[in-house]
Amino acid sequence: MSGRVLVTGGAGFIGSHVCEAYLAAGWEVTALDDLSRGREANVPAGARFVRADVRSREARDLLAGGGFDVLNHHAAQIDVRVSVDEPATDASINLVGFTNLLEGARAGGVRRVVFASSGGTVYGDAEVLPTPESSAKLPVSPYGIAKLASEYYLRALGDLHGFEGVALRYANIFGPRQDPKSEAGVMSIFTSRLLAGQPLTVFGDGMQTRDFVYVTDVARLNVLASTGPLPAPTGLDARAFNVGTATETSVLELTAAVGRAVGATPLVQHAPERAGELRRSALSHAKATAQFGWRPEVPLEQGLRELAAWFRAGA
Repeated sequence: MSGRVLVTGGAGFIGSHVCEAYLAAGWEVTALDDLSRGREANVPAGARFVRADVRSREARDLLAGGGFDVLNHHAAQIDVRVSVDEPATDASINLVGFTNLLEGARAGGVRRVVFASSGGTVYGDAEVLPTPESSAKLPVSPYGIAKLASEYYLRALGDLHGFEGVALRYANIFGPRQDPKSEAGVMSIFTSRLLAGQPLTVFGDGMQTRDFVYVTDVARLNVLASTGPLPAPTGLDARAFNVGTATETSVLELTAAVGRAVGATPLVQHAPERAGELRRSALSHAKATAQFGWRPEVPLEQGLRELAAWFRAGA
């Protein structure tokens, strides 16, 4: 099954890959982006591009009158550090912007909304690893709080207005087109710096862990989550699905893996740990496997080689 989809953040790292996956599955794709971080060159051929802020009347009206079957929402302020320093700015984009789009989706008869949430920041320092969707929600940053609040808005407004909401709780995503200048993309930061012969900065002792999942695997799940039956909306977690590998990788292990992918020995410099960051994170994908038949397919080392090749090709 295919249809018409609006992908917000469609000129960005993840959103552009999501656009490609929809196009490959036969969807008619419109990408919306304000280009504050994305690049119009990232939007794949075959997708219509609209430049607009998610908080704008233009974005809301596009959804209200566009005849879209699905809203796929990836536009966001993505930096945890910015959310700590400027929580009002973070909430304006990540919460107010999203609810603005949901108003347009309601007016336009959108049947399903797929929302890019955040597994690591929503759960906080979870007691169970790999973490299932039913775990306690204990965000430790304004970014995580806004993502969790957005899930509540998605569920409540969906119930009120008749559209289906799906929250995809992402682990740490990496791959081509990830901005090496963003604090949110440690893989690209490490890869670009090592290729340039520069040292790698590790905050704290480097034993903090993350769950790294390749971007094309994530894009594939977005398409799967846009069609087909969903569980009954019995609670916040009923239609939420983790998107990860269920594997912990420490930052120090990551530096070594990037070194192998690039073919260089990294020089690691330590800096003080940063407030608001998690100690450990890994997400169970058992629920997404059971519901959609999805599981991650690209191993960490292969993904790093592809990321390094993208940088070498002139990213």
